[in-house]
Amino acid sequence: MLRSIVLSLIVAGMAQAAPAAAAGVKVAVVAPVEGPFALLGKQIIDGASFQASDRGSEIVVIPETCDAAGADALTKALLAAGVEAAIGFLCTESLQATLPALAEANIPAMTLSVRSDILMEDVLKKNWPLFRLAPSGKAESASIVAAITALWKDKPIALIDDGTIHSRELVESVRTALSEIGLTPVFTDAYRPAQEQQVSLVRRLVKSGATHVFTGGDRQDTAVIARDATEEGANLTLLGGDTLNAADVSVPLADGVLAVTLPDAAQSAEGKPVADAMRAAGIEPEGYVLPAFGAMSVLEQAKDQAEKDEKPLLEALLNGPYPTVLGPIAFDAGHERADNPYRLMQWQAGRLVPVADPAGAQ
Repeated sequence: MLRSIVLSLIVAGMAQAAPAAAAGVKVAVVAPVEGPFALLGKQIIDGASFQASDRGSEIVVIPETCDAAGADALTKALLAAGVEAAIGFLCTESLQATLPALAEANIPAMTLSVRSDILMEDVLKKNWPLFRLAPSGKAESASIVAAITALWKDKPIALIDDGTIHSRELVESVRTALSEIGLTPVFTDAYRPAQEQQVSLVRRLVKSGATHVFTGGDRQDTAVIARDATEEGANLTLLGGDTLNAADVSVPLADGVLAVTLPDAAQSAEGKPVADAMRAAGIEPEGYVLPAFGAMSVLEQAKDQAEKDEKPLLEALLNGPYPTVLGPIAFDAGHERADNPYRLMQWQAGRLVPVADPAGAQ
């Protein structure tokens, strides 16, 4: 009873401008229930269930195998479930297999994870009913470029990648965008990842004259670079992307390292009350838990709006923004999030915190 009262107050506070609540919505939760991704699947199921139980919505868990062999079974299960919408979808393969059938049935889908821009191009070309709650890869690079131009426009900049496809593409997109506005790095290079030390890289950076470095590498490599820079007496300011939002491996990330990443919704004004209620119920609000909770909230509010306007749910999803634990969620004509959720953060005292004063990140 207490949990229901707490959540009712939370939802009421978030949805003051939303239409009056109507009946719940029946939603398929497509997520792995076994194998290496089962933990992530459980996070999605927990988050969706927590929100659904408060509004009288219903979820139908449909296992996601993330391989072509299970595509037919997944599609049949979705169509047989009698749902109004589907959320989850950790894998591109699942979406590619099911979206044509979902389109025929007018069932909107919302992915919490897939960031393929090629898939979203197909969504527009083929009129598939997919909405992406996860940010696009373009959103990450755009935020990195914005941070560099705002803070480092007059600094000697270096761009480095670790040779992987993701890192190369991210760094190249940043380099291209910077060149278009007349910013040229003093140093660009690729380094060998997963090394115990990166002293030679640090020395090359120092020799180039660079003082501010964007790295497309992961958290471990960035931590090693930061440690070696300190030991070499090199005054380097490091900025990384979303891959820095991870756990330490063997070398802790140094205080002061910057990251363009997604803020922790559990610490936001909208998310903290929900996160506290989840912890009281024995659910840790980590990973995909709060995004799944937010996705259910969007669908419930969109259904209310659809019934008010006497329009299909698919159309109502484009009529946001809808208040959620992730902040206001609206989708643009391309079915992408209308806002860019990435923020400039800084590692301090064991966690990433927002950079409130840009001058402090220079």
